[in-house]
Amino acid sequence: MPPTILHIDMDAFFASVEQRVNPALRGKPIAVCGANARTVVLTASYEARAYGVKTGMTLPEARGLCPGLIVVPSDHERYTDVSRRLLTIYQDYTPLVEVFSVDEAFLDITGSLTLFGGGEAIASAVKHRIRREMQLTASVGIAPNKILAKLGSGLKKPDGLVRIEPQDVPMLLEDLPVKELCGIGPNLERALADMDIRTCGQMGRTPVERLIGRFGIIGHSLKAMGRGQDDRPVVPTGEEPEAKSIGHSMTLARDVRRPDEIEHPLIELSEMVGRRARRNRYGGNVVTLTLRYADFQTFSRQRRLQSFLNDGMEIYLAARRILGTVRLEQAVRLIGVSLSGLIPDTGQLPLFETDQRRNRLLATMDGINDRYGEWTVRWGTLIAGHPHKAVISPAWRPKGVREYH
Repeated sequence: MPPTILHIDMDAFFASVEQRVNPALRGKPIAVCGANARTVVLTASYEARAYGVKTGMTLPEARGLCPGLIVVPSDHERYTDVSRRLLTIYQDYTPLVEVFSVDEAFLDITGSLTLFGGGEAIASAVKHRIRREMQLTASVGIAPNKILAKLGSGLKKPDGLVRIEPQDVPMLLEDLPVKELCGIGPNLERALADMDIRTCGQMGRTPVERLIGRFGIIGHSLKAMGRGQDDRPVVPTGEEPEAKSIGHSMTLARDVRRPDEIEHPLIELSEMVGRRARRNRYGGNVVTLTLRYADFQTFSRQRRLQSFLNDGMEIYLAARRILGTVRLEQAVRLIGVSLSGLIPDTGQLPLFETDQRRNRLLATMDGINDRYGEWTVRWGTLIAGHPHKAVISPAWRPKGVREYH
């Protein structure tokens, strides 16, 4: 029996959650944005999308298209809580649920078909429960594999349900632009266009040798994608490969030119990285600093350390040493800090008493922040200003090192 895969994509997720919480926003054009003055639109309601407002737009751009736009600050704890509740609904129909992002999931329902009456019955039941229990809507794609299921969920948004049968695939993909397939971003789209490949049908007919010659080993995947083939399994939550790094980044409130102006956000980010590493019992020995200039040119520098660590201040000192080796050519708009070379933290007591005291202090601070909320207790250097809150990364997962608090 061929697999039956569902892809569930919540409709305008952040905006819909805010409209559910605040009835006064229902039916209104709203944009969910971050707290930073230079934030971009994270999600727009369908009422705002009717004016052309899109994810990634700056607020001035969005307001130029929709003068009556209502801007709502994002509440990431609210969205991740809703995502976890959605996961419990999905798991009532199959244990094979892969959280793809905070508002998307794949379900392998092959083994559940006879129990619940077939693929469309399961998809309809899930949609009904989401509407009844969460007061939200979702679009669902049903297909023999993940890439087609994700394609299907986007074909009739919002509140859609599309089934793609194997015999329908050639006609569906023939004139479909390659950018409609998950995994083909703007850069890859341009590179394919340079080869006169603009549709999935063209990509599927291109000799694999030609694709490999241009793109290397991923040429095999591109050929398969163009033909609607995908043998990737649904990986259940909790069984994903371990993350290779732990990182955070922030866009600054204004572009800065002096290294000393980077110090405060550098400490914040390093503390956030160390906190997540300790929560998940990891240490790392490679610290990476990422900078993005005002013209969006982005680069990274890293430093390998003598020992494995998860203390935010030690991560900061390593990042600051990296910064000292960089000659800033432009003003900086974004900073990122990450820790890699991860190994499990065994909890072994340090040899020296000063290190033992430091570990006890960090454990106490973590305990207080776990109970009362992030940044309840923080170093004196971070007292000034409003601590940065992590945004929801596309790599967010409901547990493990990819779970951002």
